[in-house]
Amino acid sequence: MLRSGRFTSAASTVIRSGEQASDGRDRVDIGFIGLGEMGVRIVPRLMAAGHHVTGWNRTKDKASGLIADGMGWADSPRAVAEQSEVVFAIVTDGKAVEGVALGDDGVIAGLKPGGIFIDMSTIAPEASLAISDTFEKAGLTMLDAPLSGSPPVVDAGNASVMVGGDRAAYDKVEPLLLAIGRKALYIGGRGQAVWMKVALNMCLVVEMVSFCESVALAEKGGVDRAIAVEAMLNSVVASPVMGYRGPFILDGKMPETPLADVTLQQKDMLLALDLGRKNGVPVPLGAAANEMLNACRGLGIDKRDFVTVHEVYRRLGGMLK
Repeated sequence: MLRSGRFTSAASTVIRSGEQASDGRDRVDIGFIGLGEMGVRIVPRLMAAGHHVTGWNRTKDKASGLIADGMGWADSPRAVAEQSEVVFAIVTDGKAVEGVALGDDGVIAGLKPGGIFIDMSTIAPEASLAISDTFEKAGLTMLDAPLSGSPPVVDAGNASVMVGGDRAAYDKVEPLLLAIGRKALYIGGRGQAVWMKVALNMCLVVEMVSFCESVALAEKGGVDRAIAVEAMLNSVVASPVMGYRGPFILDGKMPETPLADVTLQQKDMLLALDLGRKNGVPVPLGAAANEMLNACRGLGIDKRDFVTVHEVYRRLGGMLK
């Protein structure tokens, strides 16, 4: 629970005394860095819970709608941190996290004693640990807290957050995490949540590639594709991700803006394969699924949602010339 005075320094009291969020707790000054597909969905949820959010993004125009709705704006990650007690970031990769977190213009330079930096990006655990080490040496706290859920899942409030790092820090920010999604789960020490997220994303890709493979096999036997998808979604193998993503393989159902295109999803697969290689853990199903993503790239269909792998199976099975 966040309480007034818990996140203060001699120079500044960040929480405005007497002001409360919609859940009855004290309002928190939050910073948010990275206003892409996920950030633009998360920030409104934090503001709807009654918190004040100051944001930053490489391109300010992406934040125009949020600014119009009341989000503050700062000109650098450091400036965001100077105005916040808790700073979230969700950016593309480890290099991007390092860029916004470290250095003279990064979060680390502006975060006040007692403040918490929460990285929600999916990056290599070793990269997350290296950044976290720098925060720890500076006497500051960083949590790795990757988000699990596609944009529609976040919109519906059904995303979940996995958290690694200091348990006491997790307890402080848990109410904020529950404003973002329905579940916040403490995984363990620093780096363990992002490790878990990489493993989870590998399972997601393997599952959906297997789904595409199974539907293609049914099609080859003469089963109508729509019937095959319906049968899968009403069977014991059905899952939430299969439910909202499976229909994408039907004619005309592939979204113009992918939830995660082949390149983005393959980034996480390569993280998983690298973890397996470095730690002596065999991941043969992950490797096979990744090869199907490679095939999508070879066919030039990698800008679509990654379930376009179904097209690869149809081509290989002689159902699509």
